[in-house]
Amino acid sequence: MIRVAINGYGTIGKRVADAVAAQKDMKVIGVSKTRPSHEAFVAKSRGYPLYIADISKKGSFEKAGLPVAGSVDDMLKGADIVVDATPGGVGVKNRALYEKIGIKAIWQGGEDHEVAGFSFNSDCNYKDTIGRQFARVVSCNTTGLCRIINTMDKAYGVEKVRAVMVRRGGDPADIKRGPIDAIVLNPVHIPSHHGPDVQSVLPHINIVTLAMIVPVTMMHMHVVQMDLKKEPDRNHVLEIMDKHPRIGLVKKETGITSTAELKEYAMDLGRFRSDLWENGIFEESVSCLGKELYLFQAIHQEADVVVENIDCIRAMTGIEKDPAKSVAMTNKALNFIAIT
Repeated sequence: MIRVAINGYGTIGKRVADAVAAQKDMKVIGVSKTRPSHEAFVAKSRGYPLYIADISKKGSFEKAGLPVAGSVDDMLKGADIVVDATPGGVGVKNRALYEKIGIKAIWQGGEDHEVAGFSFNSDCNYKDTIGRQFARVVSCNTTGLCRIINTMDKAYGVEKVRAVMVRRGGDPADIKRGPIDAIVLNPVHIPSHHGPDVQSVLPHINIVTLAMIVPVTMMHMHVVQMDLKKEPDRNHVLEIMDKHPRIGLVKKETGITSTAELKEYAMDLGRFRSDLWENGIFEESVSCLGKELYLFQAIHQEADVVVENIDCIRAMTGIEKDPAKSVAMTNKALNFIAIT
């Protein structure tokens, strides 16, 4: 049984904690918060021991009815591995602590590749992760790109990729950004950081990405174009996508043409938190023009990296050396019913 600590119990941390708790070979030994919040109360209701970064704030937690199990240092001493889900830019500061204790650590895509020196994706480099002390699970957008690019690279070879990220303005609960009425170039310069991030996992891929932010909260949408080395057959491409454990084809028959409808579909399927852990590729958009492949894919920014964290835990601890088996175990534990 792998003992997992979750340092940072927010948008990603709370999802990773629940995903860990669902696995038969893992156990949540604690989660951390910096202040009392609704998420801290959720952690209490789930039965996750609550630890805090600043033990001097213990009184404010207990006054709110939130028992404190100890400090983050105490939590780490009882764990085999820590998933750092603190806000971007905070996690890198925790590396010294993890090194001091000698614990394995996983960071999220909000940190730079250099925080761990190794970036992880279940599809692409699971076996290279086995036994490592540190790894970084790439961002939601990079995760989605890596899955489809690696899949097509294996089948046809990829000459180059050009992709546009149409990004949500903020997560549903992120009120700090306030109401927005704009399409924001993010960044203005080309390429965006997503291409180099893909190359941290797939260094041989020629990719250029562009990104913008739009006033929505549900999901991201990618416009992807690939030049393949061999001319693809559309039916074969769809067959490959359909068989992939973390790619879901959004069928024409569903009538779904938006991210809002796709999230509603996930909710109706009984998905926990209406999460989509897979790439939602719109079947009608998949087009083959000579050696060029085009598609639209929806990426749920709160969810697709969650399953990657679970696989990364197995790889780093060496409890499962077969990536396909880990993916299957993770999916089954989450009752991962495909969107198609």
